[in-house]
Amino acid sequence: MQSVRRILFTLGGLEIAVGLSLSLAGARAPATKRYFPPAGPWEKRDPATVGLDRVKLDEAVAFAVANQNTNTKDLAADIVDTFKNEAPYNNLIGPTQPRTGANGVIIRGGYVVAEWGETDRADMAFSVTKTFLSTVVGLAVGRGLIKDVQDRAASYMPAGVDLFTSEHNATITWEHLLRQTSDWSGTLWGKADWADRPPSGQAPDRWPNRETHEPGSFYKYNDTRLNVLALATLYLMKDTLPAILRREIMEPISASKTWHWEPYENAYVTINGRRMPSVPGGGHHGGGMFINTWDMARFGCL
Repeated sequence: MQSVRRILFTLGGLEIAVGLSLSLAGARAPATKRYFPPAGPWEKRDPATVGLDRVKLDEAVAFAVANQNTNTKDLAADIVDTFKNEAPYNNLIGPTQPRTGANGVIIRGGYVVAEWGETDRADMAFSVTKTFLSTVVGLAVGRGLIKDVQDRAASYMPAGVDLFTSEHNATITWEHLLRQTSDWSGTLWGKADWADRPPSGQAPDRWPNRETHEPGSFYKYNDTRLNVLALATLYLMKDTLPAILRREIMEPISASKTWHWEPYENAYVTINGRRMPSVPGGGHHGGGMFINTWDMARFGCL
């Protein structure tokens, strides 16, 4: 028997569960062996052998292809246009690349039952990057570097780091950052929190005077605050988040070497004499995770 504590975080609408299994006295139920693909091609199965209707599956794939994003595939132009309501603060400061068309794989019990499109291409993952960010934070929790997610983040920062030194920011906890309820106030990498998804119809000269909220009391999807989480985690772990993710997660699950997590052009800090990039939690201003469909599927199975 096992007792499992689940710490649930929400990033960008995705619930990220960090499960801590505590073995208790008594009989342990036999583990069910599950297929997880080794490096290289995945094993495929006919949909019917895993309980799926091939006709309905084909219809779902056809629907996905027919209803793909019709915007320009030039993401350098599309991102700026998507956030045109943030002008003049919607400029890119991270890399982009033109995207491919809709593509995907459907996995059932670890086996491939359908695939379509250019699945080997590493494309921008945008807000899915938050999943990888929260995973690295989960590793920090697992190592005991974060003793309790309800601790104030300020107490973990080295001297001279002013991310949480203001009266408003000082009470922010790791959980607030993970749940996007921190209401962190300030500017990071040239991007002010108030310029990220400002109130619709409000004049830009009013944005800096936004209403502030007690940390933990108000949710807002905000990339600047996610980037604060990423930078705070970098200071805590003293190694780049992509390097940690690659070493601790992606290599053990046999992901390809094509994925890359890109920083902004100005997002660098020096820790213990080493100049390191601080990666963002999305692609709002460029950068973020670039990954192919197969690596995403491996991570999803994990």
